[in-house]
Amino acid sequence: MHFVEAKGILTTNGGRCGMNIYRGCSHGCIYCDSRSKCYQFTHPFEDIEVKQNAPMLLEAALKSKRKKCMIGTGSMSDPYMHCETELELTRKCLEIIHRYGFGLAIQTKSDRILRDIDLLHDINKDTKCVVQMTLTTYDDKLCSILEPNVCNTKRRLEVLKMMQERGIPTIVWITPILPFINDTEENVRLILEACAKVGVKGIIDFGMGLTLREGDREYFYAALDKHFPGMKKRYIETYGNAYDLPSPDSGKLTGILKEICMENNIMYKPDDCFRYMNEFPEKYKQMSLFDA
Repeated sequence: MHFVEAKGILTTNGGRCGMNIYRGCSHGCIYCDSRSKCYQFTHPFEDIEVKQNAPMLLEAALKSKRKKCMIGTGSMSDPYMHCETELELTRKCLEIIHRYGFGLAIQTKSDRILRDIDLLHDINKDTKCVVQMTLTTYDDKLCSILEPNVCNTKRRLEVLKMMQERGIPTIVWITPILPFINDTEENVRLILEACAKVGVKGIIDFGMGLTLREGDREYFYAALDKHFPGMKKRYIETYGNAYDLPSPDSGKLTGILKEICMENNIMYKPDDCFRYMNEFPEKYKQMSLFDA
């Protein structure tokens, strides 16, 4: 872990506002796209870069922002890594988001988010808060291989249930689905049925597969050699050097996703999920315009 003074914290892309308080991650997920060289890390991925002035930068940005909106975080680096327990930078940023009347769309794999459930509830009560969690495998043993330094899927489902009990809407990312590893009908059904049971609002999937880029691919293949002997060879023979690696059963698995989501009134189209997460409540938009 090392500390930096960042020049900025809030980014805008296509009308979406997002931030990453940390760079790098300690969860150790074998498939993590954020390891890809295109993101231009200049330090080891596990040496977490801490933007120690993030709260100050965020307050300055929100204070000068005339129009309220949703603020997203967690797309590149999990806001509830191990270091957050001590540093509490995520919590400080959430307090600022709440103070200035903005909404929040936050993504994590960690049950450390429960520390802030009261604050998330307050944000959702006053504007809107959406909690997102990634679920890839229902099997605890496999989960400990794919995502070794973070709580397992069953614990994440408990977190989703507790959010639901507080009235906080939730979105699940059922991705990536790794060909020949967790792309079984049983695994996908168990995850989807559990999501329906805890009342998630939406489930995001991008074709039941995996993407690999330079940097990410090498790390993933090293993990395959360690935990799944012979699997790297199978991947190379099947996909070559492709970026997009769909499961051979992607069509069937996507059909199961649609079926279970439609039966339980769960959003399953990515565009619908993203639209929902980025929509700031209309009544607060009107108040913001009036105040301006």
